[in-house]
Amino acid sequence: MFNWAASIGSFKFPACSLGLRFKPVTPCRVADTRNANGPFGGPFLTGGSARGFAIPSSACGIPTTAQAYSVNMTVVPHGTLGFLTVFPCGQTQPLASTLNSIDGRVKAAAAIVPAGTNGSICNFVTNDTDLVIDINGYFVPATDATALAFFPLTPCRLVDTRLANGPLGGPSLVANTKRDLPLLSSPCNVPSAALSYSLNFTSVPRSPLGFLTVWPAGVPQPLVSTLNAPTAAVTANAAIVPAGTPNGAISVFATSDSDLVIDINGYFAPAAPGGLSLFNVSPCRVIDTRNPPGSPPFNGAMDVPVNTSGCDAPLSAQSFVINATVVPSGALGFLTLWPQGAPQPLVSTLNAIDGQVTSNMAIVPTTNGLVSAFGANPTQLVVDIFGYFAP
Repeated sequence: MFNWAASIGSFKFPACSLGLRFKPVTPCRVADTRNANGPFGGPFLTGGSARGFAIPSSACGIPTTAQAYSVNMTVVPHGTLGFLTVFPCGQTQPLASTLNSIDGRVKAAAAIVPAGTNGSICNFVTNDTDLVIDINGYFVPATDATALAFFPLTPCRLVDTRLANGPLGGPSLVANTKRDLPLLSSPCNVPSAALSYSLNFTSVPRSPLGFLTVWPAGVPQPLVSTLNAPTAAVTANAAIVPAGTPNGAISVFATSDSDLVIDINGYFAPAAPGGLSLFNVSPCRVIDTRNPPGSPPFNGAMDVPVNTSGCDAPLSAQSFVINATVVPSGALGFLTLWPQGAPQPLVSTLNAIDGQVTSNMAIVPTTNGLVSAFGANPTQLVVDIFGYFAP
């Protein structure tokens, strides 16, 4: 059996002392191996091998100055898929996973991936699978005055269509119908200066959901997807979404009737006091509760000491870019991550109601180098760090 959550090995990103800042793009499809053979089409990925995609050479208008990409990876496995690992081409493949599909279902995962040789990102899979890559933005050196800084927020619930009808409440999404959500009207203190949002989407489908697409309101729906729930399981995925018009709205489209929950953990806006830059770190395992005594057991609640884990996360870090993986012994319900020292917010980071091994990327604010974790039911917890935001 593949040890898809193995410890992270030695892996170094190029240093960038000034950090990186964000440039959003309208979500765009970079690659789809289900299409005809080509640099961004077929053939499908072969198990046990890696394939690279030169992002600046795609049709999405990404410049060669980009040093990292905000992407959404979707696998369409040909059977069981142990894991997919995405990493910068030209670097050693890390012992980490971007997503898992043990049961062979279509699955999506967000990732922030540094650019490799010729701007390429490489993709290793344990088993044969098709792969779809969408992009919603990229990071450039902070010296670019037009790039956006990151401003963290205590995780906050923006939208929940299970609640009473309203601009950010019910009714549920109707199949094959677009709905605009005016996020600046929420109680989450998102300012009008926000030009992109760092969000977590959770779908609660009424039936199998082919896909959910999210994009900035006021522009045509792009040919991309944000998450998939083909078995009708409650499913979460993170995404950075550009703000649209009017009122900073985003548009959502679902192929089947579904409720939708949206949480926010920060936003990107023009440089101002309090704005942060992205710093990549070597992928590093912060905690793995399956491996005592180095990691304490996870009994449903714990504080995770990211800054003292030996993972190059300094005290200056004000948000961590992490991947959380749960290995439930049964139905988990949900996992929530939030800044230690703050009250637990009414948000969720991922869901595993069906008891499947599940991962999700999260940008989690911190004030003291620690992150709190809560699991609704017993599970093993693995937390890896891939970067941080700091002044």
